[in-house]
Amino acid sequence: MPSPPSTARSHSPTDWHAQELLLMREVMRLIGRSLAPGLVLREMLHLMSELLGLNRGRIVLVDEAPSAVGAPRTASIQHAYGLTQAEVQRGHYAWGEGITGRVLATGQPAIVQDIDAEPLFLARAVARSQLPPETVAFIALPIEVNNAPIGVLACHRIRSRQRHLNDDLAVLRVLATLVGQLLQLEALVAEQTRQLQARNAVLANALNTKSARYGLIGSSPPLLQALSELERVSQTQATVLLLGQSGTGKELFARAVHLASGRRDRPFIKVNCSAIPDALFESELFGYEKGAFTGASTARAGWFEQADSGTIFLDEIGELPLAMQSKLLRTLQEGTLVRLGGQREVKVNVRLVAATNRDLAQEVEAGNFRQDLYYRLNVIPIRLPSLAERREDIRALALHFVSRANQAHQRNVNLSPDALARLEEHPWPGNIRELGNVIERLVLLANDTLVARAELDRFLPAATSVALPPAGLPAAPYEAAVTPAPPAAPLVRDYHPAQSHSAQVLQTALAEHHGNQSRAAQSLGLTLRQFSYRLHKAGLK
Repeated sequence: MPSPPSTARSHSPTDWHAQELLLMREVMRLIGRSLAPGLVLREMLHLMSELLGLNRGRIVLVDEAPSAVGAPRTASIQHAYGLTQAEVQRGHYAWGEGITGRVLATGQPAIVQDIDAEPLFLARAVARSQLPPETVAFIALPIEVNNAPIGVLACHRIRSRQRHLNDDLAVLRVLATLVGQLLQLEALVAEQTRQLQARNAVLANALNTKSARYGLIGSSPPLLQALSELERVSQTQATVLLLGQSGTGKELFARAVHLASGRRDRPFIKVNCSAIPDALFESELFGYEKGAFTGASTARAGWFEQADSGTIFLDEIGELPLAMQSKLLRTLQEGTLVRLGGQREVKVNVRLVAATNRDLAQEVEAGNFRQDLYYRLNVIPIRLPSLAERREDIRALALHFVSRANQAHQRNVNLSPDALARLEEHPWPGNIRELGNVIERLVLLANDTLVARAELDRFLPAATSVALPPAGLPAAPYEAAVTPAPPAAPLVRDYHPAQSHSAQVLQTALAEHHGNQSRAAQSLGLTLRQFSYRLHKAGLK
């Protein structure tokens, strides 16, 4: 390639100003047409040579970080004008090596008035014999992104020119700043594109799987096994008992039993037994007649009557008092009930689905649950897998919860691929309920629309000492015995395992608060329901 002219044509000061404006206008026009840096930067170097006489311009950029620890950082010519391919290939510089390497290392511009008199000038890319015989200067300015040098804009300049050096430096500083901004914009666009492609791949994979039957998200083998058992018994009238840890989605499974059955167009009634005071169980489940008790001004049908010809779901059935267990057994056996304060029997046709996170067989041995009712309920037991057993579903579940929370709260928060990977690593002792709560909290409180792994960590409970089981191996059948570490951030309350407090600790808390269970539970960081459950387990209630 022939060398560019050694000198620019003679111009008056007005002409030089016009040339500068022309250069800037052409560069900005190119940026407006294309953000591809290769085209814009090469044309910029071309115009520097043709209009201002700043020849053999090159842009040296830092190479990717070395793979070996302790290896020196390097940079190389990425864009050039007036250099042959061989000259560009020779343009490699170590950090601090020569004039170019020193500009990279210090972030300070360098001006060599005479390259023949400067021992640091390497003449590596262009041999001295290929340059004009007169005195040649070399100018190198740092290209910075976020105040850190990422490259060098450099060129040759003939000293015997009718143009001030300060004018050339002013133009080169503007161009170096422009190059830095253009490269930064390219990097940001590339990163956003990469994250969007990764997210689209995750969404496409989620859409291509059978991940939403009956509203149940996931395609892991344990989930599909539970669904298969559910579908095989859905058309029968047999009672279904759902077993598993808290937060595994028992209500959704119960609704799936109803939707897969011939009763799908009839009522589906859900009752949380742990939320009903003992004194109200009978009236809530079986209804009452007018005048049955003070305040009963009208008759009311109970939950069983409201579920007639449909399905009733009794969640936390292990909380049912013993006195009510016998009445429930009679209703299941005879298909009839008597309202509180009533005299006549009312026939009901109800399919029962019950759920518990307790081991009812142990409760029977302890005398807390009727054996005959247990056998009546345990016709079709289906164990629901914990989230630790279906880690491959965490990504699809997280995206579902993000979408739901965004719609509910009018937000636009997304999870980066590394954040989704972090969710898959978490033990999730609170199962799907905990995951849904964390995602909703994240959507409401996240600072950025794209949540990365580092920001996600502040929304997660502290890691426990128990790792996730390998894929395919079951977790503990009921509440996992895990001792949680202190919370990582005040945003999150840890999920306490069932054995987290001894009987002595529970008794001491009750004594300190004069028998007030709500205050005692709060002092131990538990909900009233959790505190009551531990009292039952410890035989104190």
